[in-house]
Amino acid sequence: MSAMDTSKDKGKGKAPKKDTKPDNLPWVEKYRPKTLDDLVSHEDITSTIEMFIDAGRLPHLLFYGPPGTGKTSTILACARKIYGEKFKSMILELNASDDRGIDVVREQIKNFASMRTIWSTGFKLIILDEADSMTTAAQAALRRVIEKYTKNVRFCIICNYVSKIIPAIQSRCTRFRFSPLELEQVDKRLDYIIHNESVKITPEGKQALLTLSKGDMRRALNILQACHAAYDLVDEAAIYNCTGHPQPQDIQRIVDWLNNQEFSTALSNIERLQRDAGLAVQDILAEVYQHCQELDIADDMRIRIYESLADIEYRLAEGASEKLQLGAIVGTFKLGLLDAKA
Repeated sequence: MSAMDTSKDKGKGKAPKKDTKPDNLPWVEKYRPKTLDDLVSHEDITSTIEMFIDAGRLPHLLFYGPPGTGKTSTILACARKIYGEKFKSMILELNASDDRGIDVVREQIKNFASMRTIWSTGFKLIILDEADSMTTAAQAALRRVIEKYTKNVRFCIICNYVSKIIPAIQSRCTRFRFSPLELEQVDKRLDYIIHNESVKITPEGKQALLTLSKGDMRRALNILQACHAAYDLVDEAAIYNCTGHPQPQDIQRIVDWLNNQEFSTALSNIERLQRDAGLAVQDILAEVYQHCQELDIADDMRIRIYESLADIEYRLAEGASEKLQLGAIVGTFKLGLLDAKA
């Protein structure tokens, strides 16, 4: 009896693990679209690819665009449509975390492409994610592989910057640009996830989430999951605190100081606020740029301010002193406003 009781206890101990395992997944993977119909955007791209699949004439594909716009989800949904549940054995997926130098192209990719399928007909699929990080030599070697093994395999090359893909590969692929998602599309998907996960979120918090996502669905889901784990009620302050983004009221104070106070007073006030709120000069610069679009000044003055802000951003990226560049931001506005008044 004791042995039987022990076995029952072991069985009871295993059951909760199966139930809780799906809940431990990041929401980005948990709610990744499984089919082309689940995708919330780029209907023109998905409909075109569906026509290729239905006709059995899928070309080599090149997906490019900002992150979080559905490039990888689209090609995985296509793979499921083509191969069914056994799609994992018919695709080779390499990401930027994998070594994808010229040796990998010559060996791993070439071996997968050269082997014909025995138990199934048609072509296999090779997905090269974040291909813009591949070396030029590796891309040059890949060009010949794409051309030589077209009968056996199709390539889908995914990148953020198409300019980093050599022209020889671009000319061998059908290119699709994935633009940032519309806020309405992100909003609709967020409503579904918020309902499923029972997230308590205020309208202001949801609007802040949409604003910070900037059309990136992955970013929106990661922020939402982090805030849901840290706060019982997700409001606007929680969203900005989780992301480390400046609070809107802090940015408004900075804008008022830039417009209404003299140079030394404005600089000291902004430095004190930056120190107290823990703001990065890069974030202040990005928000000040948005404010610059609303200034009622002549176009030539606006151009000078933009040019100065661009130089400041470049110097920050190169590791210049944040304190000096913050002073340069204040000086840029003071000179621009003085020229406008003159």
